[in-house]
Amino acid sequence: MVGDAVEAETTVLGMLARQAGIRPTELAEAIYAVRNCDAARHLFRVTSGLESMIIGEAEVQGQVKRAYELALVEGATGPILNRLFRGALAAGKRARSQTGITERGVSVPSVAVELAQRTLGDLSSRLVLVVGAGETAELTARALAARGVEPAFIANRRYDRAIGLAQRFGGRAVRFEELPEQMAKADIVVASTSSPHHVIERDELVQVMAARGGRQLLLIDLAVPRDVHPDCRDVEGVGLFDMDDLQTLVERNASGREAEGRRAESILRSELASFERWMASQNVVPTIAALRARADEITAGVLAENEQRWESLSEADRERMRAMARAIASRLLHEPTLRLKRSSGEEDAYVYVNALRELFGLDSESAPAQGADAEVRPLRDVRRGRSAS
Repeated sequence: MVGDAVEAETTVLGMLARQAGIRPTELAEAIYAVRNCDAARHLFRVTSGLESMIIGEAEVQGQVKRAYELALVEGATGPILNRLFRGALAAGKRARSQTGITERGVSVPSVAVELAQRTLGDLSSRLVLVVGAGETAELTARALAARGVEPAFIANRRYDRAIGLAQRFGGRAVRFEELPEQMAKADIVVASTSSPHHVIERDELVQVMAARGGRQLLLIDLAVPRDVHPDCRDVEGVGLFDMDDLQTLVERNASGREAEGRRAESILRSELASFERWMASQNVVPTIAALRARADEITAGVLAENEQRWESLSEADRERMRAMARAIASRLLHEPTLRLKRSSGEEDAYVYVNALRELFGLDSESAPAQGADAEVRPLRDVRRGRSAS
Protein backbone atom coordinates (compact mmCIF):
# COMPACT_ATOMS: atom_id res chain seq x y z
CA MET A 1 0.00 0.00 0.00
CA VAL A 2 1.01 3.66 -0.33
CA GLY A 3 1.65 4.06 3.38
CA ASP A 4 4.05 1.11 3.41
CA ALA A 5 6.01 2.57 0.49
CA VAL A 6 6.17 5.99 2.13
CA GLU A 7 7.25 4.60 5.49
CA ALA A 8 9.98 2.58 3.80
CA GLU A 9 11.56 5.85 2.76
CA THR A 10 12.40 6.69 6.41
CA THR A 11 15.33 4.26 6.13
CA VAL A 12 16.59 6.11 3.08
CA LEU A 13 16.18 9.43 4.89
CA GLY A 14 18.26 8.11 7.76
CA MET A 15 21.05 7.13 5.36
CA LEU A 16 20.97 10.53 3.68
CA ALA A 17 21.03 12.26 7.05
CA ARG A 18 24.16 10.39 8.11
CA GLN A 19 25.88 11.23 4.81
CA ALA A 20 25.06 14.90 5.38
CA GLY A 21 26.39 14.80 8.93
CA ILE A 22 22.92 15.14 10.48
CA ARG A 23 21.95 12.92 13.37
CA PRO A 24 18.79 10.88 12.63
CA THR A 25 17.28 12.11 15.91
CA GLU A 26 17.53 15.68 14.58
CA LEU A 27 15.96 14.69 11.28
CA ALA A 28 13.18 12.83 13.08
CA GLU A 29 11.82 16.05 14.53
CA ALA A 30 10.73 17.09 11.04
CA ILE A 31 9.41 13.68 9.89
CA TYR A 32 5.81 12.61 10.02
CA ALA A 33 3.97 9.71 8.41
CA VAL A 34 0.60 9.29 6.73
CA ARG A 35 -0.77 6.01 5.41
CA ASN A 36 -2.60 4.75 2.35
CA CYS A 37 -4.87 7.30 0.63
CA ASP A 38 -4.12 9.88 3.34
CA ALA A 39 -0.54 9.80 2.04
CA ALA A 40 -1.74 10.33 -1.53
CA ARG A 41 -4.06 13.16 -0.49
CA HIS A 42 -1.26 14.92 1.39
CA LEU A 43 1.16 14.66 -1.53
CA PHE A 44 -1.49 15.99 -3.95
CA ARG A 45 -2.09 18.99 -1.67
CA VAL A 46 1.64 19.65 -1.26
CA THR A 47 2.25 19.54 -5.01
CA SER A 48 -0.69 21.89 -5.64
CA GLY A 49 0.60 24.43 -3.14
CA LEU A 50 -2.35 24.02 -0.77
CA GLU A 51 -0.10 22.99 2.14
CA SER A 52 2.28 25.92 1.66
CA MET A 53 2.32 28.95 3.93
CA ILE A 54 1.52 30.94 0.79
CA ILE A 55 -1.35 29.16 -0.98
CA GLY A 56 -0.49 28.32 -4.58
CA GLU A 57 3.26 28.82 -4.10
CA ALA A 58 4.77 27.43 -7.31
CA GLU A 59 8.28 26.46 -6.23
CA VAL A 60 7.12 23.43 -4.23
CA GLN A 61 5.86 21.65 -7.36
CA GLY A 62 9.31 21.96 -8.90
CA GLN A 63 10.86 20.59 -5.73
CA VAL A 64 8.54 17.55 -5.76
CA LYS A 65 9.32 16.96 -9.43
CA ARG A 66 13.07 17.12 -8.86
CA ALA A 67 12.81 14.78 -5.87
CA TYR A 68 10.82 12.28 -7.96
CA GLU A 69 13.30 12.48 -10.84
CA LEU A 70 16.16 11.83 -8.41
CA ALA A 71 14.30 8.84 -6.98
CA LEU A 72 13.84 7.48 -10.52
CA VAL A 73 17.56 7.83 -11.22
CA GLU A 74 18.39 6.02 -7.97
CA GLY A 75 15.88 3.24 -8.71
CA ALA A 76 14.03 3.98 -5.47
CA THR A 77 10.48 3.91 -6.89
CA GLY A 78 8.09 1.19 -7.97
CA PRO A 79 4.74 1.02 -9.79
CA ILE A 80 2.75 2.51 -6.89
CA LEU A 81 5.05 5.46 -6.21
CA ASN A 82 5.43 6.14 -9.94
CA ARG A 83 1.65 6.35 -10.36
CA LEU A 84 1.33 8.37 -7.15
CA PHE A 85 3.88 11.04 -8.07
CA ARG A 86 2.73 11.34 -11.66
CA GLY A 87 -0.82 11.77 -10.43
CA ALA A 88 0.29 14.38 -7.88
CA LEU A 89 2.20 16.38 -10.50
CA ALA A 90 -0.80 16.23 -12.86
CA ALA A 91 -3.08 17.38 -10.04
CA GLY A 92 -0.78 20.29 -9.25
CA LYS A 93 -0.71 21.35 -12.90
CA ARG A 94 -4.51 21.21 -13.16
CA ALA A 95 -5.00 23.14 -9.92
CA ARG A 96 -2.75 25.95 -11.15
CA SER A 97 -4.05 26.10 -14.73
CA GLN A 98 -7.76 25.82 -13.94
CA THR A 99 -7.94 28.08 -10.88
CA GLY A 100 -6.48 31.42 -9.90
CA ILE A 101 -4.37 30.26 -6.96
CA THR A 102 -1.19 31.60 -8.64
CA GLU A 103 -2.60 34.68 -10.37
CA ARG A 104 -2.41 37.17 -7.52
CA GLY A 105 0.92 37.83 -5.90
CA VAL A 106 1.07 37.39 -2.15
CA SER A 107 4.68 38.41 -1.57
CA VAL A 108 5.67 42.05 -1.45
CA PRO A 109 8.01 41.89 -4.50
CA SER A 110 5.44 40.09 -6.67
CA VAL A 111 2.71 42.53 -5.62
CA ALA A 112 5.04 45.43 -6.42
CA VAL A 113 5.53 44.17 -9.98
CA GLU A 114 1.81 43.43 -10.29
CA LEU A 115 1.06 46.98 -9.19
CA ALA A 116 3.53 48.41 -11.71
CA GLN A 117 1.89 46.42 -14.50
CA ARG A 118 -1.55 47.56 -13.41
CA THR A 119 -0.36 51.20 -13.44
CA LEU A 120 1.71 51.25 -16.64
CA GLY A 121 0.44 48.26 -18.62
CA ASP A 122 2.88 45.96 -20.44
CA LEU A 123 6.27 46.13 -18.71
CA SER A 124 8.39 44.36 -21.32
CA SER A 125 9.32 47.64 -23.03
CA ARG A 126 9.77 49.60 -19.79
CA LEU A 127 13.11 50.50 -18.25
CA VAL A 128 13.13 49.30 -14.63
CA LEU A 129 15.80 50.33 -12.16
CA VAL A 130 16.26 48.14 -9.07
CA VAL A 131 18.11 49.96 -6.30
CA GLY A 132 19.54 47.37 -3.92
CA ALA A 133 21.05 43.92 -4.30
CA GLY A 134 19.68 41.91 -1.38
CA GLU A 135 17.03 39.21 -1.15
CA THR A 136 14.11 41.56 -1.85
CA ALA A 137 15.87 42.89 -4.95
CA GLU A 138 16.47 39.34 -6.15
CA LEU A 139 12.82 38.36 -5.66
CA THR A 140 11.74 41.51 -7.48
CA ALA A 141 14.09 40.73 -10.35
CA ARG A 142 12.63 37.22 -10.60
CA ALA A 143 9.09 38.64 -10.76
CA LEU A 144 10.18 41.15 -13.43
CA ALA A 145 11.95 38.50 -15.48
CA ALA A 146 8.72 36.47 -15.53
CA ARG A 147 7.16 39.41 -17.37
CA GLY A 148 9.98 39.77 -19.87
CA VAL A 149 11.70 42.70 -18.17
CA GLU A 150 15.50 43.06 -18.11
CA PRO A 151 16.12 45.40 -15.17
CA ALA A 152 19.16 47.50 -14.34
CA PHE A 153 20.68 46.99 -10.88
CA ILE A 154 22.30 49.49 -8.56
CA ALA A 155 23.97 48.41 -5.31
CA ASN A 156 24.89 51.13 -2.85
CA ARG A 157 27.62 49.07 -1.18
CA ARG A 158 28.50 45.95 -3.18
CA TYR A 159 28.80 46.55 -6.90
CA ASP A 160 29.85 42.92 -7.45
CA ARG A 161 26.50 41.81 -6.07
CA ALA A 162 24.73 44.00 -8.63
CA ILE A 163 26.85 42.41 -11.38
CA GLY A 164 25.87 38.94 -10.17
CA LEU A 165 22.16 39.77 -10.24
CA ALA A 166 22.47 41.35 -13.68
CA GLN A 167 24.12 38.21 -15.05
CA ARG A 168 21.44 35.95 -13.56
CA PHE A 169 18.46 37.93 -14.80
CA GLY A 170 19.73 39.27 -18.10
CA GLY A 171 19.98 42.88 -16.93
CA ARG A 172 22.90 45.21 -16.41
CA ALA A 173 24.70 46.68 -13.42
CA VAL A 174 25.39 50.37 -12.83
CA ARG A 175 27.23 52.13 -10.03
CA PHE A 176 25.48 53.92 -7.22
CA GLU A 177 26.93 57.29 -8.26
CA GLU A 178 24.94 57.01 -11.48
CA LEU A 179 21.57 56.87 -9.65
CA PRO A 180 20.30 60.38 -10.66
CA GLU A 181 21.28 59.82 -14.30
CA GLN A 182 19.63 56.39 -14.40
CA MET A 183 16.47 57.70 -12.71
CA ALA A 184 16.16 60.28 -15.47
CA LYS A 185 15.92 57.44 -18.01
CA ALA A 186 13.89 54.87 -16.05
CA ASP A 187 10.13 54.31 -16.12
CA ILE A 188 10.05 52.46 -12.79
CA VAL A 189 12.39 52.63 -9.80
CA VAL A 190 12.16 49.85 -7.20
CA ALA A 191 14.09 50.73 -4.04
CA SER A 192 15.01 47.93 -1.63
CA THR A 193 18.26 48.78 0.11
CA SER A 194 19.11 48.29 3.79
CA SER A 195 20.26 51.87 4.17
CA PRO A 196 19.33 53.57 7.48
CA HIS A 197 18.78 56.85 5.56
CA HIS A 198 16.70 57.90 2.59
CA VAL A 199 18.33 57.01 -0.72
CA ILE A 200 16.02 59.27 -2.76
CA GLU A 201 15.30 62.76 -1.41
CA ARG A 202 12.71 65.26 -2.63
CA ASP A 203 15.10 67.97 -3.86
CA GLU A 204 17.12 65.47 -5.86
CA LEU A 205 13.94 64.01 -7.36
CA VAL A 206 12.74 67.47 -8.46
CA GLN A 207 15.93 67.87 -10.52
CA VAL A 208 15.49 64.39 -12.00
CA MET A 209 11.92 65.13 -13.04
CA ALA A 210 12.99 68.40 -14.68
CA ALA A 211 15.37 66.42 -16.88
CA ARG A 212 12.68 63.92 -17.87
CA GLY A 213 10.71 66.32 -20.03
CA GLY A 214 7.37 65.63 -18.38
CA ARG A 215 7.57 61.82 -18.47
CA GLN A 216 5.98 60.19 -15.44
CA LEU A 217 8.05 58.14 -12.99
CA LEU A 218 6.78 55.32 -10.81
CA LEU A 219 8.61 54.82 -7.50
CA ILE A 220 8.06 51.63 -5.48
CA ASP A 221 9.66 51.65 -2.03
CA LEU A 222 10.11 48.15 -0.59
CA ALA A 223 12.59 49.13 2.10
CA VAL A 224 12.13 49.29 5.87
CA PRO A 225 13.11 51.92 6.92
CA ARG A 226 12.05 53.76 3.79
CA ASP A 227 14.45 54.45 0.93
CA VAL A 228 12.24 57.16 -0.59
CA HIS A 229 11.37 60.28 1.40
CA PRO A 230 7.57 60.54 1.85
CA ASP A 231 7.65 64.12 0.48
CA CYS A 232 8.56 62.69 -2.94
CA ARG A 233 4.89 61.81 -3.29
CA ASP A 234 4.14 65.51 -3.82
CA VAL A 235 6.53 65.95 -6.75
CA GLU A 236 4.63 66.47 -10.00
CA GLY A 237 4.70 63.48 -12.32
CA VAL A 238 5.75 61.05 -9.60
CA GLY A 239 3.72 58.07 -8.41
CA LEU A 240 4.91 56.55 -5.15
CA PHE A 241 3.87 53.30 -3.49
CA ASP A 242 5.39 52.26 -0.18
CA MET A 243 5.14 49.20 2.08
CA ASP A 244 1.82 50.34 3.58
CA ASP A 245 0.21 50.40 0.12
CA LEU A 246 1.71 47.06 -0.84
CA GLN A 247 0.77 45.28 2.38
CA THR A 248 -2.89 46.12 1.84
CA LEU A 249 -2.74 44.49 -1.59
CA VAL A 250 -0.87 41.46 -0.21
CA GLU A 251 -3.64 40.81 2.32
CA ARG A 252 -6.36 41.27 -0.31
CA ASN A 253 -4.62 38.88 -2.71
CA ALA A 254 -4.07 36.30 0.01
CA SER A 255 -7.80 36.31 0.71
CA GLY A 256 -8.49 35.80 -3.01
CA ARG A 257 -6.07 32.87 -3.16
CA GLU A 258 -7.83 31.17 -0.27
CA ALA A 259 -11.09 31.32 -2.22
CA GLU A 260 -9.36 29.86 -5.30
CA GLY A 261 -7.82 27.21 -3.07
CA ARG A 262 -11.31 25.93 -2.28
CA ARG A 263 -11.91 25.54 -6.02
CA ALA A 264 -8.64 23.67 -6.34
CA GLU A 265 -9.79 21.23 -3.66
CA SER A 266 -12.50 19.89 -5.97
CA ILE A 267 -9.88 19.24 -8.68
CA LEU A 268 -7.73 17.36 -6.19
CA ARG A 269 -10.68 15.24 -5.11
CA SER A 270 -11.25 14.24 -8.73
CA GLU A 271 -7.57 13.37 -9.26
CA LEU A 272 -7.39 11.52 -5.95
CA ALA A 273 -10.51 9.49 -6.80
CA SER A 274 -8.82 8.42 -10.03
CA PHE A 275 -5.74 7.29 -8.10
CA GLU A 276 -7.88 5.43 -5.54
CA ARG A 277 -9.69 3.57 -8.32
CA TRP A 278 -6.36 2.57 -9.81
CA MET A 279 -5.11 1.46 -6.41
CA ALA A 280 -8.26 -0.59 -5.86
CA SER A 281 -7.91 -2.26 -9.25
CA GLN A 282 -4.36 -3.25 -8.35
CA ASN A 283 -5.58 -4.83 -5.12
CA VAL A 284 -8.59 -6.73 -6.49
CA VAL A 285 -6.69 -9.70 -7.95
CA PRO A 286 -4.29 -10.10 -4.97
CA THR A 287 -7.26 -9.86 -2.60
CA ILE A 288 -9.18 -12.58 -4.47
CA ALA A 289 -6.08 -14.78 -4.44
CA ALA A 290 -5.55 -14.17 -0.72
CA LEU A 291 -9.22 -14.88 0.00
CA ARG A 292 -9.06 -18.18 -1.91
CA ALA A 293 -5.82 -19.12 -0.17
CA ARG A 294 -7.39 -18.41 3.23
CA ALA A 295 -10.37 -20.61 2.34
CA ASP A 296 -8.07 -23.44 1.22
CA GLU A 297 -6.07 -23.06 4.44
CA ILE A 298 -9.19 -23.31 6.61
CA THR A 299 -10.55 -26.26 4.63
CA ALA A 300 -7.28 -28.15 4.91
CA GLY A 301 -7.11 -27.42 8.63
CA VAL A 302 -10.63 -28.65 9.35
CA LEU A 303 -10.03 -31.83 7.33
CA ALA A 304 -6.77 -32.48 9.16
CA GLU A 305 -8.40 -31.97 12.55
CA ASN A 306 -11.07 -34.57 11.77
CA GLU A 307 -8.85 -37.08 9.99
CA GLN A 308 -8.86 -39.53 12.93
CA ARG A 309 -12.67 -39.57 13.07
CA TRP A 310 -12.97 -41.16 9.62
CA GLU A 311 -11.18 -44.46 10.32
CA SER A 312 -13.93 -46.46 8.66
CA LEU A 313 -13.93 -44.39 5.43
CA SER A 314 -12.24 -45.71 2.35
CA GLU A 315 -9.64 -43.60 0.59
CA ALA A 316 -12.20 -42.89 -2.16
CA ASP A 317 -14.70 -41.63 0.42
CA ARG A 318 -12.00 -39.48 2.03
CA GLU A 319 -11.26 -37.87 -1.32
CA ARG A 320 -14.97 -37.25 -1.87
CA MET A 321 -15.10 -35.58 1.56
CA ARG A 322 -12.15 -33.35 0.69
CA ALA A 323 -13.70 -32.43 -2.67
CA MET A 324 -17.03 -31.58 -1.04
CA ALA A 325 -15.35 -29.36 1.59
CA ARG A 326 -13.44 -27.49 -1.10
CA ALA A 327 -16.63 -27.14 -3.19
CA ILE A 328 -18.55 -25.66 -0.23
CA ALA A 329 -15.78 -23.11 0.38
CA SER A 330 -15.63 -22.28 -3.32
CA ARG A 331 -19.39 -21.75 -3.61
CA LEU A 332 -19.44 -19.58 -0.51
CA LEU A 333 -16.75 -17.35 -2.05
CA HIS A 334 -18.21 -17.37 -5.57
CA GLU A 335 -20.58 -14.40 -5.19
CA PRO A 336 -18.13 -12.19 -3.19
CA THR A 337 -15.47 -12.94 -5.82
CA LEU A 338 -17.77 -11.96 -8.69
CA ARG A 339 -18.82 -8.73 -6.98
CA LEU A 340 -15.23 -7.84 -6.22
CA LYS A 341 -14.21 -8.41 -9.85
CA ARG A 342 -17.11 -6.28 -11.07
CA SER A 343 -16.10 -3.45 -8.75
CA SER A 344 -12.62 -3.23 -10.25
CA GLY A 345 -12.18 0.31 -11.57
CA GLU A 346 -15.27 1.60 -9.75
CA GLU A 347 -15.26 4.17 -6.96
CA ASP A 348 -16.41 1.64 -4.34
CA ALA A 349 -13.74 -0.96 -5.19
CA TYR A 350 -11.43 0.42 -2.53
CA VAL A 351 -14.18 -0.01 0.08
CA TYR A 352 -14.86 -3.61 -0.97
CA VAL A 353 -11.17 -4.54 -0.96
CA ASN A 354 -10.52 -3.06 2.46
CA ALA A 355 -13.68 -4.57 3.95
CA LEU A 356 -12.77 -8.07 2.72
CA ARG A 357 -9.18 -7.83 3.89
CA GLU A 358 -10.32 -6.64 7.31
CA LEU A 359 -13.20 -9.09 7.79
CA PHE A 360 -11.21 -12.14 6.68
CA GLY A 361 -7.98 -11.05 8.37
CA LEU A 362 -5.99 -11.07 5.14
CA ASP A 363 -3.52 -8.42 6.38
CA SER A 364 -1.57 -10.05 9.16
CA GLU A 365 1.48 -7.83 9.10
CA SER A 366 2.25 -6.02 12.31
CA ALA A 367 2.59 -2.29 12.68
CA PRO A 368 5.99 -0.90 11.60
CA ALA A 369 8.53 -0.96 14.37
CA GLN A 370 9.98 2.37 15.44
CA GLY A 371 13.71 2.26 15.94
CA ALA A 372 15.68 4.12 18.51
CA ASP A 373 17.10 6.48 15.89
CA ALA A 374 13.86 8.14 14.84
CA GLU A 375 10.27 8.61 15.84
CA VAL A 376 7.71 8.71 13.04
CA ARG A 377 4.75 10.83 14.06
CA PRO A 378 1.27 11.01 12.51
CA LEU A 379 0.60 14.18 10.53
CA ARG A 380 -2.22 15.25 12.83
CA ASP A 381 0.19 15.24 15.81
CA VAL A 382 2.67 17.39 13.91
CA ARG A 383 -0.04 19.91 13.01
CA ARG A 384 -1.32 19.94 16.57
CA GLY A 385 2.20 20.69 17.81
CA ARG A 386 2.61 23.52 15.30
CA SER A 387 -0.69 25.14 16.24
CA ALA A 388 0.18 24.92 19.92
CA SER A 389 3.49 26.68 19.34
